[in-house]
Amino acid sequence: MLIRRRRGWELPDSAATPETAFWGRRRLLGAGIAGAAGLATAGFTFGGPRQLPDFSAGDPSLPLYPAKRNERFVVDRELTANHDAYIYNNFYEFGSSKGIWQAAQKLPIRPWEIRIDGMVEQERTVGVDDVLKTLAIEERLYRFRCVEAWAMTVPWSGIPMRSFIEFCKPLASAKYVRMETFNKPDVATGQRQSPWYPWPYVEGLTIDEATNELALLATGIYGKPLPRQNGAPIRLITPWKYGFKSVKSIARFTFTDQRPKSFWEALQASEYGFWANVNPKVPHPRWSQASEELIGTGGTRVPTQLFNGYAEFVADLYKEREGEKLWM
Repeated sequence: MLIRRRRGWELPDSAATPETAFWGRRRLLGAGIAGAAGLATAGFTFGGPRQLPDFSAGDPSLPLYPAKRNERFVVDRELTANHDAYIYNNFYEFGSSKGIWQAAQKLPIRPWEIRIDGMVEQERTVGVDDVLKTLAIEERLYRFRCVEAWAMTVPWSGIPMRSFIEFCKPLASAKYVRMETFNKPDVATGQRQSPWYPWPYVEGLTIDEATNELALLATGIYGKPLPRQNGAPIRLITPWKYGFKSVKSIARFTFTDQRPKSFWEALQASEYGFWANVNPKVPHPRWSQASEELIGTGGTRVPTQLFNGYAEFVADLYKEREGEKLWM
């Protein structure tokens, strides 16, 4: 008799978060600096129209979805409902409120070019659709944990980041990958109205983090292409880290031997660091991380897990880095 023993991060398909509840992303960050401590403990409510537009209409990548699910990555929670996810987002490029989904529709996502530069065999600019034609996408069910102490369970579709790194052909001397989003203040009102922010949004990973099998460059969600408010056409997902690491709408990948300074690290390094790994025992300076609220459940809270439940995949990445501030 074959007995399958689930890993600690695995959850049954029936427990994945419904599409409607996923779409929040960086809700702590700017609001965190402006008083998100209250948000981290308050119940979350959702409003807005019940009938939403078809965000995938006209997207040239639509025939690629739904992608085949990789059964290695499943979850033990109900999927977050899609309606709530579509209308509840952080995207500071379009403002600091959570209701930016309409404003984000102004972002042109085709054509979308991605610059690959720095310590690579050959610097180049590629179209996102050319990348999607070259590298296979798959669906994965992941937990998603925000630093604001809320959580979702999400069916992402996208490219394993390890495959994309190989596509970029970095030199052996490259130690980090720096990711940068768009800079379009003519359409992104937050980039005009918030000049004190260090635009464009920047994040970074070590090469060993970027090539870990969990790291994903998401291009779709809930069996469809990503909507703009969720980071279309391509964004980062690192499920063992707090959500602010998951940079949206990436326009540039730079390979370097110098550690990048991320957007929130540049603003408030004492609260948002480079590593941002999830740890229930290490509080944010202004609230506990011991538990998290499941978005769309009316206030249900569950215990937070070390590395968001993915320790067996990623703990070895940090054994030689224990002197670093790994949990912020």
